[in-house]
Amino acid sequence: MIEQITDPMDPRIADYQEVRERDLVGRRGRFIAEGEVVLRALLGSSQARTVSLLVADRQRVRLEPLISALPGETPVFVASQAIMDAIVGFPIHRGILAVGERPAPPEPSSLLAGVPREGLILALSGISNHDNMGGLFRNAAAFGVSAVLLDAGCCDPLYRKALRVSVGAVLRVPFARLEPGGDLAACLEASGVRRLALSPSGDHALGDVQVGGRMAALFGAEGPGLSPELMKRCETVRIPMAEGFDSLNVATTSGIVLHHLSAARRVQEPLS
Repeated sequence: MIEQITDPMDPRIADYQEVRERDLVGRRGRFIAEGEVVLRALLGSSQARTVSLLVADRQRVRLEPLISALPGETPVFVASQAIMDAIVGFPIHRGILAVGERPAPPEPSSLLAGVPREGLILALSGISNHDNMGGLFRNAAAFGVSAVLLDAGCCDPLYRKALRVSVGAVLRVPFARLEPGGDLAACLEASGVRRLALSPSGDHALGDVQVGGRMAALFGAEGPGLSPELMKRCETVRIPMAEGFDSLNVATTSGIVLHHLSAARRVQEPLS
């Protein structure tokens, strides 16, 4: 259902007006997807529903195959680039936005129960930077992580920037969030998951970790990292580095760790 928009204040596109301000105050169970890659992930999601699209005139013909595959009742708003910029409140160079409806979040225990016997889990504590959150989910998808578990101190993975940085991976990798006061280590332990806490002061080098069973790699925010109380209840792991330097960006660290764990599992798989 194509609808041309010529007025930035048109009430039909209220969800897209002043995007940054609306992002900050919340979207009542909805989220914004930005760019073609994320749009494709949204349209291919089995859980998140596409509410509407807003595209620049110049993108309409190129996106026609995607648009024609939408349910007939899904509004597709089209505007000139100037009008679209005025609607959004800043230059939207990609010229592609969509509104998605959030899927119902699973209970953490239910999410973990569905992880395969040899599955990998990414467990995050206090990740408040949206770029890092997006990078973590991108790595999770790239290395076959079965689930992501967030504590209450983590930022929203479906925030527009996190979703964009993840190249849509947030819509592919199942995740759950603990309630405030929830215990990340206890939740994993109750589900029989082995816990590897990453820290520059870890007791074991990553290359020495024996891989097997359901495993969770735990990461904290850059700077403070994981709390000492949390690390006491996990196996602590470090990535050996050059003398005089002991830390990496958390998304980079997760990529190294998840690659190692997933590669080690493939090596152990019997040949058919």
